[in-house]
Amino acid sequence: MPLTGRVRQAVRALTPGYFALVMATGILSIGMHRVGVVALSELLFVVCAATFAVLVVLTGWRLVSFRDAVVDDFIDPGRAFGFFTFIAGTNVLGVRLSIGGYHTTTATLLIVSGVTWLVLGYVIPWTAVLSRTQRPVVATANGTWFIWVVASQSVAVSAATLEPLSAFDGLRGVLAVVAVFSWSVGVFLYASAAVFVAARMMLYELRPVDLTPPYWVAMGAAAITALAGARIAEMDVAPMVVATRGLVAGMSVAFWSFATWLIPVLIAAGWWRHRVHRVPLTYQATLWSVVFPLGMYAVASLDLGEAVALPLVGIIGAVELWLAFGAWALVFAAMSVHLWRTIIRVT
Repeated sequence: MPLTGRVRQAVRALTPGYFALVMATGILSIGMHRVGVVALSELLFVVCAATFAVLVVLTGWRLVSFRDAVVDDFIDPGRAFGFFTFIAGTNVLGVRLSIGGYHTTTATLLIVSGVTWLVLGYVIPWTAVLSRTQRPVVATANGTWFIWVVASQSVAVSAATLEPLSAFDGLRGVLAVVAVFSWSVGVFLYASAAVFVAARMMLYELRPVDLTPPYWVAMGAAAITALAGARIAEMDVAPMVVATRGLVAGMSVAFWSFATWLIPVLIAAGWWRHRVHRVPLTYQATLWSVVFPLGMYAVASLDLGEAVALPLVGIIGAVELWLAFGAWALVFAAMSVHLWRTIIRVT
């Protein structure tokens, strides 16, 4: 097959969750800047921005040329929630841009992601879950459902990042409402997703092949909830912040603790899947759903440790950040080899 044919085939099959690559790279860039490794942070930022641009173009191409494949994704509960990675990826990139002083661009990306979050937040649950004639619906629940939570909390993080800036003094109250509102929605979505996924695991057979990488998003969703809460706790005085600061800070510690508890569970699940039952560990796009939670946990620990004066939490985050970067490097190398073998190389 010629190169153009292989590229078209790859675009048609492009998973909507591929923006997890942007999420993983962006959050590591933020984390590296946070610990003072500026050169590596800048390199990761360039990769984050470049992959975001490429994925936006490929997604637009797919929407125009392969609309039937996009529609199939919207009605597939195993892939539809992956569309929320666009929202999270957009906000992670926006927050990283704010570090460089591009606050207007961050605000623009927040508007785009916020509108998309509101639209998809109603559309995807209907197309992928509620409109299905097959019952029970809970049988289709999986780890990707937690990406909805991540998207919601990414809006909160971005709004909370902009709120203290003097350039947005006139919008401070609006940003505070957006941050607390989307954080609160995210908390309820986490509880809902956890119930559905837990019910699926307890009521139906759970095979080793079913424990796919996106189950790590359960940890990442808890971690970003903690990060968003830490950012809200550090916002300037606003009525919405005054009313909720103590509650948000306390729940953020609880979510961070739960994320920490989940890590050994997820590692054990991976051992059971790949070592005990010999499911091959090969590159797939969903592996970025493992890297992002690792990076998010590190950054959440760094921010939460400072926001609520828990230095031990910050130390844990600084150490885990390098483990997350190691995972990113391995998956990025595997992705590069995969793209070379399946698309670029002339056979």
